Amino acid sequence: MSIFIAILLGIVQGLTEFIPVSSSGHLELIQQIIGGRAGDFHLFIELINLGTVIALILYFRKRIWGILQDIFKKKNYKLAINVIITCIPAGLAGLLLGDFIETNGFFSSLYTVSIAMLVIGILMIASDKTPHMSKLKDENKLTKPRALYIGLAQVLALIPGVSRSGSTILAGRAVGLSAASATEYSFLVSIPLMLAVCAKSLVSSTTRTYLFTNLGPLLIANLFAFVFGMLALKLVMDYVKKQNSLRAFGFYRVILASIVLIYLLIQ
Repeated sequence: MSIFIAILLGIVQGLTEFIPVSSSGHLELIQQIIGGRAGDFHLFIELINLGTVIALILYFRKRIWGILQDIFKKKNYKLAINVIITCIPAGLAGLLLGDFIETNGFFSSLYTVSIAMLVIGILMIASDKTPHMSKLKDENKLTKPRALYIGLAQVLALIPGVSRSGSTILAGRAVGLSAASATEYSFLVSIPLMLAVCAKSLVSSTTRTYLFTNLGPLLIANLFAFVFGMLALKLVMDYVKKQNSLRAFGFYRVILASIVLIYLLIQ
């Protein structure tokens, strides 16, 4: 693994993990462009999740600390319980289907990635105009069924091109959250899942061997993923607070997906 590719993958991971344009989709595109085959950098990509999850924890440290204090003081369990409920469907699906999706050529196909990116992009553009459930002030007002609905939507993010943040933000909007509240809730529920992905990776002896063999490039990639992850978090949160919309991300997805599909069809 060259340092240049490590930096490139770290930057792409950091930016696209939190901007709802699909990190898995972008990384699939990148690895097929520079690697020639799907799956060439699979282990490397798994191990640079650490940089982005650290960025996420640091960015939301005050909010996370507030939730933990509420739990310790037995003051308010509602948000913590909702986060767990939202995480369960994706966690179970990841355990049961994760390996199948990762090794099945259909899911790593650029056709699949670009079509998924296109469909979610269109939904993002349309989300401002579609009917939502009753309006909620913030994620603290979520009911358990609505938290489960967001969790079920998050399962779709196992498909490269969908986006974990994109699917959960759209579902949050559908159940009545503002774009800002839906985005913040999406990031909060991604923390336990991302930590689980990191832990699962390190359980495998093959992955640990790969880690020590590629320690230098992985440290560099995680550093860039952390820095650009922090920048992306600020960009996204500032944008949705001001605009209360996902349209810009939707248009980006539609344009990129269209370019990829046109290329695939004419080559």
